[in-house]
Amino acid sequence: MQFGIFTVGDVTPDPTTGRAPTEAERLKSMIAIALKAEEVGLDVFAQGQHHNPPFVVSSPTTTLGYIAAKTEKIVLSTSTTLITTTDPVKIAEDFATLQHVADGRVDLMMGRGNTGPVYPWFGKDIRDGIPLAVENYQLLRRLWREDVVDWEGQFRTPLQGFTSTPRPLDGVPPFVWHGSIRSPQIAEQAAYYGDGFFHNHIFWPPEHTQRMVEFYRRRFEHYGHGSADQAIVGLGGQVFMRKNSQDAVREFRPYFDAAPVYGGGPSLEEFSTQTPLTVGSPEQVIERTLGFRDYVGDYQRQLFLVDHAGLPLKTVLEQLDILGEEVVPVLRREFAALKPAHVPDAPTHASLVAAAGGAKDVTVHAPADDVTGRTAEVAQA
Repeated sequence: MQFGIFTVGDVTPDPTTGRAPTEAERLKSMIAIALKAEEVGLDVFAQGQHHNPPFVVSSPTTTLGYIAAKTEKIVLSTSTTLITTTDPVKIAEDFATLQHVADGRVDLMMGRGNTGPVYPWFGKDIRDGIPLAVENYQLLRRLWREDVVDWEGQFRTPLQGFTSTPRPLDGVPPFVWHGSIRSPQIAEQAAYYGDGFFHNHIFWPPEHTQRMVEFYRRRFEHYGHGSADQAIVGLGGQVFMRKNSQDAVREFRPYFDAAPVYGGGPSLEEFSTQTPLTVGSPEQVIERTLGFRDYVGDYQRQLFLVDHAGLPLKTVLEQLDILGEEVVPVLRREFAALKPAHVPDAPTHASLVAAAGGAKDVTVHAPADDVTGRTAEVAQA
């Protein structure tokens, strides 16, 4: 099972000091957090995509590419890649490039996002959200799997004889998760292709998450990709820990009360009861997280949100130390002991290459260079 963290890259004032980080400070703190995640033995670092304040994550592959150069093992992913408003050609190119830079340590999560105004900013209509997600992903899959693509759809200009470059590393596209909080159409899309399904699992009660995951599992089996319990499932979650649970609650409360997504709603205690938010000791986080399996079954990826709402970098790094030293080792052991042998692990580049029969060089050489007029053979001589 994979364990990691995801970030939405918000620039939020620390309610205990009133100071907000600059955009430069926030970006560099995200990088520090990713490096720390690898240092403490986590498997995945994922970042979101937003194109509006108060976020700094408008160019995920730029940040992830830098992190790739500074790390060796951690898988680099997204907690949302906006398949609705980002050109599929650009996604194909950017993430294939990142694959090469990171030696395959890349996957991504498709999503529609939660910011309505982003649609007209990129020339789209929010009412087309689901059809955009469906059509754009169809094109993205072809761009990664076919050397030359002819395409005509409803939402973008046609393509004629188009080759997306670079080609996927070793001839294998990045594994794709489809993230959704409430849209069964996206769970259906993930099941249809045999891709992974990731549920945010932060703002909603367990019963809702259970319904969405069960629906995805049923449809995964329906489309012939394996039994329902072999479907590839990921969950989000949010934690804040201190050795003593009372200290954790006392320290986190001002951040919860002032957070844009929480403040003014249910109390911290109510929210912690009604959703998977866990504020307490490492032992409480372990117990709560192990309980997720009771309503979603065996799953492959658990990502935690630990760095939002204005929490200072020092505090976030302390949270990562606790995760890496006290929480994740126990979760690995306990989840592994419970998982049946026929339930697969999360796909990785290495496992996908092996399933494809080995690595292939799929570089496409043009018959003649449009700039120099030289043939590929002459250029290589």
